[in-house]
Amino acid sequence: MTVRLYGADYSVYVRIARMTLAEKGVDHELVPVDVFAPGGIPEWYRELHPFGRIPAFEHDGLRLFETAAISRYVDDAFAGPALQPADAARRAVMNQIVGLLDAYAYRAMVWDIYVERVSRPRAGHASDEARIAAAIPVARTCIDTLAALKAPGPWLLGDQLTLADLHAAPIFAYFIKAPEGASMLEAAPSMRDWWQAISARESFVTTESTS
Repeated sequence: MTVRLYGADYSVYVRIARMTLAEKGVDHELVPVDVFAPGGIPEWYRELHPFGRIPAFEHDGLRLFETAAISRYVDDAFAGPALQPADAARRAVMNQIVGLLDAYAYRAMVWDIYVERVSRPRAGHASDEARIAAAIPVARTCIDTLAALKAPGPWLLGDQLTLADLHAAPIFAYFIKAPEGASMLEAAPSMRDWWQAISARESFVTTESTS
């Protein structure tokens, strides 16, 4: 039964799903869909994702969109190490971290800091300094909150690697390419240690974008 993930390897959210599949040892096909292509997404893709975002997912007749739904399904449906805590309280903290990353970290760290400081200048455009300045306190609050929530041990929930780690890693991968991001991470020792551990993980290394 073929597992298909639709999207582009540069996408934070596609990478989260790919890391989850890798951690569970699930063979899958990455079907290219580029939301930034000149003609936009192909029309057939809207059958998989009505809002035209990436990723989308197919397995054994099941179609899913939204990364959190995909990653939780992959953890529940396939053999391999559990990526969600069995304990209700710890699972709630994991879900809170995923929600925090989606609601606050992704926009500030990736679009408002990385894109403005690194991606736009690389393409020959000026950075929006006001946008960067507004995002810095949000990003700092995200890092401080993650550090406060982090349990003792290598991962955000302690000794168990969870979906929270896999959700955070691709966001931080872009964020620390900006000098503001690198300096903020360096100032948070527990998160710096976490980054060293997650960035050495095979699932992280093998899903690095080739774009």
